[in-house]
Amino acid sequence: MLSTYSPVPTLAVKDLAAARSFYEETLGFEGREETGGIVYTAGSGQFLVYESSYAGSNKATAMAFEAPDGDFDTEVQNLRDKGVEFQTFEMEGVQWDGDVATFDEGRAVWFNDPDGNILSLGTAMM
Repeated sequence: MLSTYSPVPTLAVKDLAAARSFYEETLGFEGREETGGIVYTAGSGQFLVYESSYAGSNKATAMAFEAPDGDFDTEVQNLRDKGVEFQTFEMEGVQWDGDVATFDEGRAVWFNDPDGNILSLGTAMM
């Protein structure tokens, strides 16, 4: 059954070099080149960034990272310090404190990679 295997999120990008700069220099991941693109380790999982002409066509959150509540503000400030801009949008049950969403379970921010893939950092998975 598929439920016994670990998923590997895959993010399409137009320019692998620009994506590598963002994921490694801005977000702090270490990657390794594989046949299909670049594989990054995140916590106990991995994700793949690969070139595709369909890059940036997903208009929903492509990948989310969960941080402990005590680390959230520091991580958000680190992203701001590196020039990452956060998105806001209308969503039922969400209140906004500037560009940080607050909801019953926690807090979250959403941002784009260079190709428009939407990423999220939150204290609780929505």
